[in-house]
Amino acid sequence: MKALYAQRNSPGEEMTFVFQERENLPPSRAHDVKVQVRACALSCVDTKLLAEIKLKKELVPVGREISGVVLEVGSKVTFFQPDDEVVGILPLDSEESGVCEVILVHEHYLAHKPQKVCWAEAAGTLRDGLRAYTALHYLAPVSPGSSVLVLDGASPFGTIAIQLAQHRGAKVISTAHSLEDKQYLERLRPAGGVRQPLVARVIDVSHGKIDLAESCLEETGGLGVDIVLDAGVRLYSAEDEAGSRCQLLPHKHDIITLLGVGGRWITTERNLQLDPPDSHSLYLKGATVSFLNEEVWNLSSVQQGKYLAILEDIMDKLSNGIFRPQLDEAIPLYEAKVSMEIVQKNQARKRQVIQF
Repeated sequence: MKALYAQRNSPGEEMTFVFQERENLPPSRAHDVKVQVRACALSCVDTKLLAEIKLKKELVPVGREISGVVLEVGSKVTFFQPDDEVVGILPLDSEESGVCEVILVHEHYLAHKPQKVCWAEAAGTLRDGLRAYTALHYLAPVSPGSSVLVLDGASPFGTIAIQLAQHRGAKVISTAHSLEDKQYLERLRPAGGVRQPLVARVIDVSHGKIDLAESCLEETGGLGVDIVLDAGVRLYSAEDEAGSRCQLLPHKHDIITLLGVGGRWITTERNLQLDPPDSHSLYLKGATVSFLNEEVWNLSSVQQGKYLAILEDIMDKLSNGIFRPQLDEAIPLYEAKVSMEIVQKNQARKRQVIQF
């Protein structure tokens, strides 16, 4: 039985991915569930976060979002029984690789999967759904009539965030990084055959000629946006930050300018730096900045009930057609290594899912 792992190299070198043979599973504990994996979504291995929480392993398990069937349960497992269909996100310190046919998972990391939801969609929506819920339900609760700006809305995460915000009654504005992304966003429609588009306005930033703040203020009648969900920001001038991706990101000053009174900025930029004038502008607007790190749910067991409720709700919205993830074609196991290399380099525009 093969499992996929990331191998740490010397500093500065790219991470490599290797298959390791596993003869036997470790002894199961009372709360463990043995799962036959049917699909596993690939996501980038966050080496910085692993280093910060002192998780130093030579081989890091790859593939944490899984869907599958329960084979056996431990003596104290109460939520599951054999043949149940389940989904879950393996914790950061897990010894198990999700890219493996059979794994052991603690029952507190699993939720039930509706039968009508396919394996690939279940695994491929988990992380983006969790991030969207963390941002738009806990950090900045969306209410009917509020305006939400989702940057890079055609990404897997952006797509789910748009669908959740629109379902909650918000007016959604989004940016597109290419003509293809713009066309995709303009075609998005709510579930149930409604003709009204999910996105009220798509702003194409691929040419660098559009003033994002001006466009958002125009769309909101000069009031500004209630919630901003970024996909990274530029901290310095365009000349100081190289790379085509950086050029597509808005400057932090643009975000602050387009925020409305009492606005909430949810950022994925872990190294965000705010100068005193930036803080003063936020103070005058009574605005707040929150950092989006979905890993906090698994780093502490304090909110375990809420976390499992989120997973159940993600599956419910998938089942009802409210969530329609941005997935690539299912990938066979023998191509997992190549696909993971693409994911690690942030070169995949759709969610990559390994199908067993």
